Amino acid sequence: MKNFYYLISKYWILTLTGFLLALLLIIPVRLAIAKTQAPLPQAFLTLGGGPEREILTAELARWYPSLEIWVSSGLSPKETRMIFQTAGISLTRLHIDRRAIDTVTNFTSLVNDFKQNHIKHLYLITSDFHMPRAQAIATIILGSQGIAFTPVSVPSSSSPESQLHILRDCVRGLIWVFTGYTGAELKNTRIDTQL
Repeated sequence: MKNFYYLISKYWILTLTGFLLALLLIIPVRLAIAKTQAPLPQAFLTLGGGPEREILTAELARWYPSLEIWVSSGLSPKETRMIFQTAGISLTRLHIDRRAIDTVTNFTSLVNDFKQNHIKHLYLITSDFHMPRAQAIATIILGSQGIAFTPVSVPSSSSPESQLHILRDCVRGLIWVFTGYTGAELKNTRIDTQL
């Protein structure tokens, strides 16, 4: 009887592992399909974190006047609008989203908006030190939804982020793919209990 339970638990773990691997292998396939369907980016996604990101996006938006612009958190809406107005960009193209509280939620809060707008390929704009983490998270979250991205880095003098930080947010991204939960709520809970 013990052997029977051992075999069930052994095959259950193998089945679960196989299922998880199959789901993760779907991401590169979905990214390839998205790039085939939309070989050129259809919109800008700027991750907030400094005015230089919005300024570079505004400069690029002049070269691509048909692309919508999505800015996730970052500067105040007034400051963001001013940067784009100064660059001569119509504010009708600009979508400012303030729901994100971190890099993972930069993507999870907007992915449904991109899907509703049939966006399959984005320019992803953030600082060079932040780009490795942003790309890793984008691959998981956007890739799982069939949205490709082309990275555009803003030069900075900051040191690259740690591999541990990248790994932690990749795990959070994977949890979101399987559960729809980002873990961001835990940050708010910890702050609330400390007050």
